[in-house]
Amino acid sequence: MDSSASPSTNVFRHKDFALFWGARFAGNLAVQAQSVTIGWQVYAVARQSRSVEEGAFLVGMVGLAQFVPLFALTLSAGETADRHTRRSIILICLVAEVICSALLAVLALHPTPSFTPIFAIAVVFGAARAFLAPASGAMGPMLVPKAELPRSIAWGSLSWQGSSIVGPAVGGALCAVSPALSYAVSAGLFAACALALIPIRTNTRPERQPGSRLELIKEGLAYFWSNKIVFGAVSLDLAAVLLGGATALLPVFAKDVLHVGPEGFGILRTAPAVGAVAVGIYLSRRPIERRAGIWMFASVAVFGLATLGFAVSKTMWISVVMLAILGAGDMFSVFVRQSLIQIVTPDPMRGRVSAVATLFVGASNELGEFETGVIARVIGPVAAAVFGGVGALAVTGLWAWMFPSLRKADSLHKPEG
Repeated sequence: MDSSASPSTNVFRHKDFALFWGARFAGNLAVQAQSVTIGWQVYAVARQSRSVEEGAFLVGMVGLAQFVPLFALTLSAGETADRHTRRSIILICLVAEVICSALLAVLALHPTPSFTPIFAIAVVFGAARAFLAPASGAMGPMLVPKAELPRSIAWGSLSWQGSSIVGPAVGGALCAVSPALSYAVSAGLFAACALALIPIRTNTRPERQPGSRLELIKEGLAYFWSNKIVFGAVSLDLAAVLLGGATALLPVFAKDVLHVGPEGFGILRTAPAVGAVAVGIYLSRRPIERRAGIWMFASVAVFGLATLGFAVSKTMWISVVMLAILGAGDMFSVFVRQSLIQIVTPDPMRGRVSAVATLFVGASNELGEFETGVIARVIGPVAAAVFGGVGALAVTGLWAWMFPSLRKADSLHKPEG
């Protein structure tokens, strides 16, 4: 390694990591653009004949449709990632995602498409994500030396957040022209992601593990449960995002609260990622070295406060600022969680542990969208967002009391407890 080079960019001297980083950027760009489009399309179609609350509920149902297969298949997917070549698993999943996006594009050619096939495709898409996420999470650390993991994790998060800035803006702009066009672009991006992975030459097949599939799944769950810092960090993220899922209501706020249309919706969706990228750039250069537990709880508290600010805002620029702060807080939390998992987990178990973490994250995102949609159906979208912010703050205090070892965790390199 050239000691004169900036440590924050050294990870890109590994060609396979650079290809993997670019592939993840393209893949998440497609996911974000597609998410914006499907949320806006479902809500817009629903509002032709339904109330605001019913439209919000249907947007939440899209999240549930993706969460069900994620919940059912993730543990098996983790075991698969610890037995088979991880790059091959990712490529198969990307082919499925290309097909899903293409089918959504065809359906979007109809001015009032049926919700049933949209939800069915969302289920298949969720199944593909169930297998892709643990394989991708386990493959990344195989492409760099262990000493460079913290910086590679920060750059990986920056890739995800960077695409989360561009994706919603692209999705909002394309959706304003034609939802079918937006879905078609997403399909092309998924295909580009697959093409970027093909030249990777690093062996991504883990050491073969003895035991049956059930035994390996149980071993991964036992490891995850026994490490209280990892379990506490991931469950904190789950509980906070599950309750504070204001982003699930952005189609509602854009159309019927702030009245900014699909273009404004794209800006709102972009705002959290702007804050996250700013933090990600900082962390890629100066990763957190000490007081990791304190940073974790502080970031979740900021997430809850920003959710409250967004909920009560009636002005576009204030809403954008609150969402950017929300994203910055979430980025700190994601960095601590991912660093803990990747650094302390042995490579032969990374697929299974990543699968359990994915299950928690999937629950906080997709299931959180459903939960927020249900609450919005009962008490309205603004009150539901307020409830989420208060809930995130309450979870922060409760977890700080329940997991003292997490609160006292210092170094991300040698977690305590």
